[in-house]
Amino acid sequence: MSFFTDLGRQYIDGAWRTGNGSWDIIDFNPYNGEKLAAITVASRFEVDEAYRAAERVQKDWAETSPYQRRAVIERALAITEEREPEIVEAIIDELGGTRLKAHYEVHMAKEFLREAIQLALIPEGRIIASPTAGKENRLYRIPVGVVGVISPFNFPFLVTLKSVAPALALGNGVVIKPNQNTPVVGGGLIAKIFEDAGLPPGLLNVLITDIAEIGDALIEHPVPKVISFAGSDRVGRHVGAVTAAHFKKAILELSGNSALVVLDDADVDYAVDAAVFSRFVYQGQVCMAANRILVDRSLWEVFTEKFLARVRALKAGDPRDPDTHIGPVINEFQADALSALVKEALDEGATALLQGRTVGNLVEPTVLTGLPADSPILRQEIFGPVVLLVPFDDEEHAVRIANDTPYGLSGAVHTADVERGVRFAKRIETGMMHVNDGTVHDEPFVAFGGEKHSGLGRLNGDATVEAFTTQKWISVQHGRSEFPL
Repeated sequence: MSFFTDLGRQYIDGAWRTGNGSWDIIDFNPYNGEKLAAITVASRFEVDEAYRAAERVQKDWAETSPYQRRAVIERALAITEEREPEIVEAIIDELGGTRLKAHYEVHMAKEFLREAIQLALIPEGRIIASPTAGKENRLYRIPVGVVGVISPFNFPFLVTLKSVAPALALGNGVVIKPNQNTPVVGGGLIAKIFEDAGLPPGLLNVLITDIAEIGDALIEHPVPKVISFAGSDRVGRHVGAVTAAHFKKAILELSGNSALVVLDDADVDYAVDAAVFSRFVYQGQVCMAANRILVDRSLWEVFTEKFLARVRALKAGDPRDPDTHIGPVINEFQADALSALVKEALDEGATALLQGRTVGNLVEPTVLTGLPADSPILRQEIFGPVVLLVPFDDEEHAVRIANDTPYGLSGAVHTADVERGVRFAKRIETGMMHVNDGTVHDEPFVAFGGEKHSGLGRLNGDATVEAFTTQKWISVQHGRSEFPL
């Protein structure tokens, strides 16, 4: 099977098709510019076809035994394990992910498939006491119906499966719109895995398209009851507004501006290791990545020296080379945006402790410090291998800096005193904080999500069940009720 020849197509109602839209998405390898696929976009008509197919099949799927649904997810996991070498190569080619990143993404995707296998059996009803004699209150948890999944380019295989697999396991139908930079890894590949796993045709659909072609049809359509979106806060704000206007539920996993904080009693060498990983994994194109490294002034000199030595040793280049640490950013637009951001910071008075070159889409690491306290760059997401080093005077100062951003996704704090770290973590306005670790974490049964502009809702474990099911009250009156009229 050729991933990009065979899977670079629309998948609607169990059929692989060419889109009927008015233009083509060109899928490029971001490292060498190789054309991987040309995909004619789906039209608004095909959006309707996909949702109607999922709606039609979902009702029978919801009535299927959860053990049968679980069996499909189990086969999907087995297929993913069998095809892991091919999937890794596809991630490297389509995303520009390093070999380490590709293996990590597939590993995590398998963990979330294992979660979905368990979630298939979790939903259960409750019997709730009533003040009315002879009344039995039954509270059922049932599938929402059809879920729309809009996935990002940075971890398209993992993030898409995080919604798709549990939504299916819980009895829903799904329509995926992958990011146009990763239409195969985030779309066609997932459809193929579930097709081969025996998922009923029509239950899972993939639409490769863009807002320029379909407008808001994907989120305005009357069929989907939940939209699971992962991407920028700018687009997420729009998705949230439109879904709310149409009485849909939105799960929004959005941008971040994480701080990794090094307190005065931290293990410096370990904190440096955590900071390097937290900033530069997948070229820093991770919503949880540590944009800002906050360091107590008493450790500033030693930390900075060791951090710079580690960053200088990172090798930028061909992501197929197993020794490469930094591959390309996703496209030319992103590379240019990072160059402009560095220039803006330097114009504001920042000092470049290390300034990498930009060659095509390959952006070498840059380390900046000395930014004015009111610099907007300190408050925004930096989606690339650029990091800001910021000194602080004491814990109160560190808390103020860490919270001085509209985002609140992840973060980390390093200290010799674990309970001190926990107390500090509780004061940071984020959905997730990690003591003596990096900022980039995701575990299948721990609630994942952000505060402030970093999103709405949570996924993983019980939060996923809450996201993709709804509750229905059915009361049974044993005997006769008495009515006041």
